[in-house]
Amino acid sequence: MPAITFTINKKLEGTLGRAGVLETKHGSLQTPCFVTVGTKAAVKAVIPEQVKDTGAQVVLSNTYHLYLQPGHERIEKAGGLGKFMNWQGPTMTDSGGFQVFSLGSAYGKGIGKLLKPSTEPILSAAPEDAKPKLVDIDHDGAMFRSHLDGSAHYFTPEKSIEIQHAIGADMIFAFDECTSPMEPFTYQRQALDRTHRWGKRSLEYHKSKPISEVQALFGIVQGGRHEELRKESAKVTAETVASNGEGFDGFGIGGSFAKEDMETAVRWVNEILPEEKPRHLLGIGEPEDLFMAVENGCDLFDCTGPTRLGRTGTVYTSTGKMHLHNAEFRDDFTKLDAACDCYTCTNYTRAYLSHLFHAKEMEAGTLASIHNIHFIVNLVDRMREGILDGTFHAIKENFLKKYKG
Repeated sequence: MPAITFTINKKLEGTLGRAGVLETKHGSLQTPCFVTVGTKAAVKAVIPEQVKDTGAQVVLSNTYHLYLQPGHERIEKAGGLGKFMNWQGPTMTDSGGFQVFSLGSAYGKGIGKLLKPSTEPILSAAPEDAKPKLVDIDHDGAMFRSHLDGSAHYFTPEKSIEIQHAIGADMIFAFDECTSPMEPFTYQRQALDRTHRWGKRSLEYHKSKPISEVQALFGIVQGGRHEELRKESAKVTAETVASNGEGFDGFGIGGSFAKEDMETAVRWVNEILPEEKPRHLLGIGEPEDLFMAVENGCDLFDCTGPTRLGRTGTVYTSTGKMHLHNAEFRDDFTKLDAACDCYTCTNYTRAYLSHLFHAKEMEAGTLASIHNIHFIVNLVDRMREGILDGTFHAIKENFLKKYKG
């Protein structure tokens, strides 16, 4: 039996979008599906039972962080990630490749998965003072400096997969080099070649172990904003096989994007990747971006946004983002979003959450995060239903009209 099975129930006419079911050893996912992020085996400010009550189906944790703390061996002793964190459903781990980016070329410069529209110049070489600070990359892997104590750690593709095997998630990712769109073409080419070599080695190591029968490995497509590189990466990754003839179980679309060309980059890739395998867009989760991702053939997507924003007092609503620190909400005794039936909206008002944030109460981040996770999960669920019943485009038009106002 394969580690996962993926079935497409219906396609979104005129697009690459589809609704399906992804079966894992710890349950099935109705796709498209938003993946809630629990970086260190914990969704920040929200306990697993509350995460489940939002409708979330799956949690993704970070290999690099779990390797440093508490250590993958300890998680393995506990019975794996799900048991360790008391999450009963499917789980995922990334490979540690994003840390090549966040601790390397992006370190200290405030660059995330999406560049701000004003960031210029996009294609210039990095300045001298922007050299990697906490990571060094070579042919075989990457040497990290722990952000906790500065100790040195070396990740190879095999090491990344070994750690992910111990952590025990249902779906894991090949080791890659995530690049910034600010890097020049020559560097994007070098990084892409590394990603392809590392992907092959990740797959070979994974398929040589019995755990590959219960753990699915996703290959990662990179290539920045360059059509030539993105298409090449999709083709190479789709055709990569281990010595036993088996390929990747699914695919991740990685990289840091310029907002204005993310849609084209995703479409280039998904027009090439095999239709019968699931596709995950790594680290993207703004509402408008999710519609784009679904229409262009992505089945899964993760983002820290719902909890990161929630902890700082910003919540999603059907009419746009709301900043609860603003004085206008101090005496507003309505719920966060009139259209929402989450735990927070059912029981609390804007005035109460505003009070909690001004009083710096820990409960503020919990209640806002519960709402934000529910909002995004419910939005993606509505997209799925829209594909199945033919109302997707109407849902998109109505939502974006109100949300962008």
